[in-house]
Amino acid sequence: MVFNRKLFLFGISLLWLISCSKRNYNVDAETAVNIPEEKSRFGLIKKNPAPEALADTAKPQLTVAADTTALANAKKKHKKPKKKKKEFLGYQVKKGFTKTGSGKNATIETFYYLPDYVEPSTYAPAKYFFNTKTKKVVRGTPQKPNEARILHGPYKKTVGNHVVEEGNYYLSTRHLRWETYRWQERNKENILWNKVHYEKGFPRDAIVNYYDAGKTKIKEVIPYADGKINGEYVMFLQNGLKAWEGQYDKGKKVGVWTEFWDFRNRKRYEYQYPESADAEPFEPYLLREYDRHTTLIYEHGKLDKRPAAARQ
Repeated sequence: MVFNRKLFLFGISLLWLISCSKRNYNVDAETAVNIPEEKSRFGLIKKNPAPEALADTAKPQLTVAADTTALANAKKKHKKPKKKKKEFLGYQVKKGFTKTGSGKNATIETFYYLPDYVEPSTYAPAKYFFNTKTKKVVRGTPQKPNEARILHGPYKKTVGNHVVEEGNYYLSTRHLRWETYRWQERNKENILWNKVHYEKGFPRDAIVNYYDAGKTKIKEVIPYADGKINGEYVMFLQNGLKAWEGQYDKGKKVGVWTEFWDFRNRKRYEYQYPESADAEPFEPYLLREYDRHTTLIYEHGKLDKRPAAARQ
């Protein structure tokens, strides 16, 4: 009887040791619940059930609902604002420049032009455009519209970082106030040399004569400044084409005067006058002559392909 009791106690002890040595590898120690041990009715210790986790210990999946409104506002905030298109007197314009020379003798012309070609007014006394082939600002009537950029907007010309001329263009004609400057090396300053006010190519104080009473066909434009004929003169045919053009200085013809054929504004004769009103006077002479196809047939002192009868 004593032996059976000892054997029974030894078996119980062995079971207790085995249960204490086992570990639950599936339970997170931080989330496990310790269940108090219970004693049996015979005073023996019961084996506790496996600890239970209070929460799911698996790695959670992070899912965030996208705030479409916030994203849209963020995109708008960081979106680069569109550049405003440049305009001048009702027309969209682009900026351009041309440069010749280098160093102190560098000449830079900055200008604005129309992206699309617009035919200048027939009565415009002087037209200016940028020739994309020669890369120069040219005065004259464009012969090839695809190579011409009509000037429209502010213009500035500098030589060696000094402004020598500035003003505005309107559909290839000079408009509003134009100024010319001269650099004085002695005083190290740029001096305003001359200023002229234009209205779409014509001097503001010019006298305009017409062929008709309705004033729709211009006959001639006589430039006036400071009470004298001063500036660019132009005469038109009744069909609107040019007949003559040239410059006046203090009431005197100066520079080159041009007479045109009666079609397509093509030059026919060019006459040379003194360069300024203060220059030594001389009798004007024929400088150049062109045929109907714009071919040069005569140049003073250099070329003469005219018929014999025309030479007399």
